[in-house]
Amino acid sequence: MAEKKVIGNLKLRIPGGKATAGPPVGSTLGQWGLNMMDFINPFNEKTKEFMGKNVIVHIKVYEDRTFDWICLGQPVDDLIREAIKIDKGSGKPNVDKVGKITKAQLQEIAEKKMDQLNAIDIEGAIKIVAGTARSMGVEVTE
Repeated sequence: MAEKKVIGNLKLRIPGGKATAGPPVGSTLGQWGLNMMDFINPFNEKTKEFMGKNVIVHIKVYEDRTFDWICLGQPVDDLIREAIKIDKGSGKPNVDKVGKITKAQLQEIAEKKMDQLNAIDIEGAIKIVAGTARSMGVEVTE
């Protein structure tokens, strides 16, 4: 059987367990002619443990109007904000620092996201997460 032709790759950031037919889900899926409920019900079921927290979803749209999707869990920046209990990153990360994060916290986040980071080992993953933290104005401490 031939591969189905992909006509769209969508990336959405949706609150876990709370997808609705309204924006951003409804408007995005609607413009590709997809049945929203075929996505919304399974998504809400699968992401109940992330209730209210943002999760990233990649949706592949095929030319026969079918689709596949995978949930990548919480974004790294959300996990960092959660770990050090801040509301948002710094507008000027090199000047204004908004908090500190320890190596242990970085490692915990890196372990959660290891399968999605472009890293060979946990050390590389920690460096990626530390880079994200620094770009948010979060100081990395020992």
